[in-house]
Amino acid sequence: MTANTLKLFEVPKVADASRSIRHVFIRDLVVNCSIGIHGHEKQAHQRVRINLDLAVDENGQAINDDIDNVLCYEKLADGVGKIIGRGHVNLVETLAEDISGMCLKDARVLSARVRVEKLDILEGAQSVGVEIERFNSEV
Repeated sequence: MTANTLKLFEVPKVADASRSIRHVFIRDLVVNCSIGIHGHEKQAHQRVRINLDLAVDENGQAINDDIDNVLCYEKLADGVGKIIGRGHVNLVETLAEDISGMCLKDARVLSARVRVEKLDILEGAQSVGVEIERFNSEV
């Protein structure tokens, strides 16, 4: 296969000035989480890495250097913490769905791409996990 015939994975373009869409993201947020189906995973927290990529409708609104006019990534991180704080989750897929749902509660968020990775699980692998993309049904 040549480079022309092999399509390499690339992150799709999220920000789009022609459609007034801003890309808001959180990269490599590492948290301790009670997650997993195995007995030992239910006994101790483990490190999980979370990445968020959100397409946010600017709606033609000026930012005016005012935090109320943008999607606050600190509030997103706090929301992730609250979801994790609810207690044990069996599947990374469930955690990803819960996080995407939290992100999409804000009507400005058009889509949420969420990656959840369990670290320190497979010897020789940096991480294992899932990535999902969900769209705001209100759009």
